[in-house]
Amino acid sequence: MLASLIRFAATNDPCSGGSFLSFPTWYKYLPGDHVNGACNPRLESLSDIYLIGAAILEILLRIAALAAFAYLIYGGVTYVTSQGEPDKTQKAKMTIINALGGLLIAISATAIVVFIGNRIH
Repeated sequence: MLASLIRFAATNDPCSGGSFLSFPTWYKYLPGDHVNGACNPRLESLSDIYLIGAAILEILLRIAALAAFAYLIYGGVTYVTSQGEPDKTQKAKMTIINALGGLLIAISATAIVVFIGNRIH
């Protein structure tokens, strides 16, 4: 099981779109050629700009999901350290609820962008 996960994570395809912390590259949806172990993305038409925009939007949405997750952790720490004070506890609960909403929106939007990007290219 662990070996299959390592093989899955260690793809050697430079045009696959994966990179640091599984953030996609800006050329993820563009067609590309492998030259000397590197990927050379090709711009074939002016409409390929939309593919670059989709990849950049996916990167930004993944960053937003990470920020929402950090906000969720902050709300949890605030809740634990509120020491039963009603105002702090209520504020921490709202922080957690808002962070969960933001995380849900960011993950959903990322899934939609990935779906559309894979269908276009």
